[in-house]
Amino acid sequence: MKREESRFAESNIFEGMISFRAIINGIENSITDRHIIKVIYDKEREKKLSGHLSYIKAMSYKHDFEVFPVKSAEIDEVAIGASHGGIITYCTDRNFPSLSVENIVKGGFYVMLDGIEDPYNFGYALRSIYASGADGIILPERNWMSAAGVVCRASAGASEQMNIYVTEPELCVSKFKSEGYAVACADLDNSVSAYNAELKKPLLLAVGGEKRGLSKAFTENADLIVRLDYGRDFPAALSAASAASILAFEIFRQNR
Repeated sequence: MKREESRFAESNIFEGMISFRAIINGIENSITDRHIIKVIYDKEREKKLSGHLSYIKAMSYKHDFEVFPVKSAEIDEVAIGASHGGIITYCTDRNFPSLSVENIVKGGFYVMLDGIEDPYNFGYALRSIYASGADGIILPERNWMSAAGVVCRASAGASEQMNIYVTEPELCVSKFKSEGYAVACADLDNSVSAYNAELKKPLLLAVGGEKRGLSKAFTENADLIVRLDYGRDFPAALSAASAASILAFEIFRQNR
């Protein structure tokens, strides 16, 4: 774990082919302003990687980056996990625009994630939210996208293919309400079951971390506070990633 924590600062090193494809998709769909600097791959796996390398080299001509074969030890030295498949992508930073009303689509669904403690849980939440069809993610200024490589791997590439905006909670609520959105928060006090709530678009869902929860800017200004009912007595909270996943797909179900 210490090795992984020490690598979080090296946020622009992406592992594996899923991450590479996600970065390319994000660039080509104008989701991200990130650029690829270089790709290194394990030369001992060159034959096995031939199909992937053909695609990577084609993209290198299109997007102007270099591709280098290296020894396995160099890959292992750089990689955090063991799921890199012999491919590492080095990128520039990504700039995240501040939320403005011009960014908000009419009749959409967005999720604000506030206070998630761990970059893996954060990535898992993004994966489910992306799969549910959300139009974008709203984050506070301090967030886990500083550990972009880890988040990309945990989110199966979703983090590089989502519209992500930053703002503070107070401004987030006011901007979405000005565009006719309802605001729903995941919390317990004064809540109704998510399965009995009307979660129709346009909707902003706010989900907080297990320890700190949501700020009062959300809970005091929400139109609706929803909870997840359990199938048995259980005193612990679900992870923020699990709660965000269940709620996002309940919203998807209600708006099909």
